[in-house]
Amino acid sequence: MNATRCKSPRLRLDSESYRKLHRQVLERDGWRCQICGSMQQLQVHHLKFRSQSGGDEEQNLITLCAECHLRIHSND
Repeated sequence: MNATRCKSPRLRLDSESYRKLHRQVLERDGWRCQICGSMQQLQVHHLKFRSQSGGDEEQNLITLCAECHLRIHSND
């Protein structure tokens, strides 16, 4: 008999809550890209993409500069 696995719903925050979380992640990461250390053009990246059921949760987010962020997405 096959066990049915329940898919847990991803957390998707409203825009104001996401803005607060975004700032919290930048502060947690010391306002630096976690790959190259740059402090320019910082963005917050979902480690598990939203399209793959990744949620808006602190443990799923990392600070990257625009260049490293683009590099990660172009390697997918």
